[in-house]
Amino acid sequence: MTDLASAITDGHSALIRPKISFEFFPPKSEEMDRTLWASIERLAPLEPNFVSVTYGAGGSTRERTHATIARILKETALLPAAHLTCVGASRGEIDEVVDRYHEVGVRHIVALRGDPPGGIGTPYSTHAEGYQSSPDLVAGIKKRHPDIEVSVSAYPEKHPESRDFDADIDMLQAKVDAGATRAITQVFFDNDVYFRYLDRVRARGIDIPIVPGIMPLHNFKQARGFVSRNGTSVPNWLAEKFDGLDDDPETRKLVAATVAAGQVQKLAKHGVDTFHFYTMNRADLVFAISHLLGIRPKSVNKVAA
Repeated sequence: MTDLASAITDGHSALIRPKISFEFFPPKSEEMDRTLWASIERLAPLEPNFVSVTYGAGGSTRERTHATIARILKETALLPAAHLTCVGASRGEIDEVVDRYHEVGVRHIVALRGDPPGGIGTPYSTHAEGYQSSPDLVAGIKKRHPDIEVSVSAYPEKHPESRDFDADIDMLQAKVDAGATRAITQVFFDNDVYFRYLDRVRARGIDIPIVPGIMPLHNFKQARGFVSRNGTSVPNWLAEKFDGLDDDPETRKLVAATVAAGQVQKLAKHGVDTFHFYTMNRADLVFAISHLLGIRPKSVNKVAA
């Protein structure tokens, strides 16, 4: 299948097949492990540019992330990107984690400051002997292993702790100066928010890709609480689409797919050609949205060619 044939169209023009990536989180139980790997097997044939695995403070979470990354490398052809934060560890401990990833073949890290140790909304404190900020972490990774690509976060509605947008973009610039080559946005639901942010970033001379982070809302009520704590606004029109569906998961799923598919298709029609999906370790909605973007499993492409 050619790029033109796999493009999405609006009846007047064709758009080249977008690039995609997926985020997963390390499982905490055998059941969650089965769900994760079923999702990976379902999504892998879509040939994403990379898949990322999240990371939290604390040894057990760190080890689960590493184990998931190692298994992806061993059992799939996917390119994994390991999340890494500054929280709860010394520079030496974090450097050791980076070295371990490099040793097993990881060449992409998503470097983040991380949430406060006490949870979102509590004061943030750094480890006395740790990296003090995300730019410091980026610089530390690049100094240790220049061949590791580093992605960072971006906040279309600014980070909740930033004084204003100028300070927020100053932080993004510092991460770029330290060696970051891609930014992935926090979730947003209003595309105008993304485009206004992109205009601000480009006006400052920052030219790295600003990849929109898309989250299909499997459970609207639960997701709304989570994203709101991270500074994402939820438009009234979006809440209204899920009104009355708390006890109707099947209809919720259909609505969620429709909303997210509409969002990415509108972004694509305005020139966005790369998307990062927060999968929540579930494949169904992301697979459907990718299909609507013209992305097909490799085997399907061969049959259709």
